[in-house]
Amino acid sequence: MTVPEITPEERAELDKALYDALHPLASAIRSRQTGLPADRAWDADPVEVALSVLAAWKVVDGEVRRLSGQAAATAGSYGASYEQLGAVWGITRQGARKKWPDAVGRPASAAADTRRLALFGGTAELVRASAGQWTWAGTGADGASGAADEGARCTTAEEAAAHAGAFLKEHAPGTDRPS
Repeated sequence: MTVPEITPEERAELDKALYDALHPLASAIRSRQTGLPADRAWDADPVEVALSVLAAWKVVDGEVRRLSGQAAATAGSYGASYEQLGAVWGITRQGARKKWPDAVGRPASAAADTRRLALFGGTAELVRASAGQWTWAGTGADGASGAADEGARCTTAEEAAAHAGAFLKEHAPGTDRPS
């Protein structure tokens, strides 16, 4: 996959959406910096106003970095390689590994492929299968045992945790269960 290009029209739409999203944040930052009400926050030295807009872009930049890291980790959890992540970002495999060091799981021991979940007074173990998919087995607070259906596999640990968590909630103290 190559770095995606956007059309001039798409760029104009993106610019507008970003400026629309930025304005309330810049206004809030400016108001906090000056102590002025939001409707007067822009009545100041133009340099100070421009710097408050720059401060808002800095916040947005940090959020974009955080969200892109989450997207890289999600892609890695589905099996994307650092080579693929780098290609999308327009950097080398090594650059992607440096940018998102934990995005792609490394082959490790079976112990590293097992996670424990404790919720609603019960516990569950999430296990990564050899094919990279996840399964779970657990014991509810009421002593009931449960596991992923035979042959059912989840594509991420989070998906397996959601299924296990639903089971544990169903078997929590005080939970009404159908007879």
